[in-house]
Amino acid sequence: MLTFLGISMIMCFMYLIMSKRLSALVALILIPFIFALIAWGLGFYFDSLSHIQLAELGNTMLEGIKKLAPTGVMLLFAILYFALMIDSGLFDPSVRWILKKVKGDPLKITLGTVFLTLLVSLDGDGSTTYMICVAAMMPLYKRVGMNPLIMTCLMLLCSGVMNLTPWGGPTARAASALQVNASEVFIPMIPSMIVAAAWLFFLAYLYGTYERKRLGVIELVDISHADDISISKDPEAQRPHLRWFNGILTLVLMASLVKGILPMSILFMLGFCIALVVNYPCVNMQKKRIAMHADSVLAVVGVIFAAGVFTGILSGTGMVEAMSKGFVAVIPPSLGPYLAPITGVLSMPLTFFMSNDAFYFGVLPILAEAASHYGIAPVEIARASIIGQPIHLLSPLV
Repeated sequence: MLTFLGISMIMCFMYLIMSKRLSALVALILIPFIFALIAWGLGFYFDSLSHIQLAELGNTMLEGIKKLAPTGVMLLFAILYFALMIDSGLFDPSVRWILKKVKGDPLKITLGTVFLTLLVSLDGDGSTTYMICVAAMMPLYKRVGMNPLIMTCLMLLCSGVMNLTPWGGPTARAASALQVNASEVFIPMIPSMIVAAAWLFFLAYLYGTYERKRLGVIELVDISHADDISISKDPEAQRPHLRWFNGILTLVLMASLVKGILPMSILFMLGFCIALVVNYPCVNMQKKRIAMHADSVLAVVGVIFAAGVFTGILSGTGMVEAMSKGFVAVIPPSLGPYLAPITGVLSMPLTFFMSNDAFYFGVLPILAEAASHYGIAPVEIARASIIGQPIHLLSPLV
């Protein structure tokens, strides 16, 4: 009965999310709570559900939220930190330098596209990345006569790599769903991300060489649009005289993150507070900058804490364990030890046809619990699950 209720809850959750009947925030809270109440009511008739007590549901949900609190705090301050760096104009000189250097050479343009997208993608906001990069590079592609699909392809691939940062959606969702530390998921992925970035530059080189042979190098006399490009959209917030400070602070923060000097959430809290006070000493300006990005922060962090309710009930009631035992029963024993690579392969088609919320909160906990029966740690399944993100970006659901 517990397995049936668990599967029913997952299916109901996935249907409501993918059909857009409910937002992820609402579904993550209401659906598990309703099914927990159903399980409690059925406990009077089924011995397998008698352990579910109404008085304990609150503690179960609260425990789930507590486990995800560090991830929620990390996302809150990471998003605010990079938003602050963009507002202050930290990346503007790099963008203008790239646009001036590429000029009319198709090879330089494709390489510049990759470099620019990787740089702007640091903030973890895909929509912002595309708007900025397309606005910067599209005029060059049009004037030179290059195929704009090349730009689209390179930007999507770059976003697929940079989307693996802890403040990006997939890693945060995977860490939340499996209640593991986001830094434990992310840091071992850094070498793979570096290799992937190197491959992107090689791919850009191939595309650029092809376009250079087709079009040649075009002499562009007027590239004045490069001077007008700015990632920061608020002139009042720009701090050009503090770019060196902001750059050094960001490098120190990233190095500390990789070294694990302090927990990731604490590092971003400290980094954000230092950057905010130095760049905007006025309290009113500080409030304005925080309020400017409150909507994007709330949308992400709210889902993380809602996921705490979902995972808390899923594990606290024993549903995920019951479902995983059923899953293990049908898996050939020879495949069990390979559930991590199997998860990585499955993540590609599943995230193409499903939303991230449906996959990470609906499917991944079952795979992770099943893998635990073969001695595979949840953090390994979390890493495997984010491998398919470049494929997910090609999905019409994005």
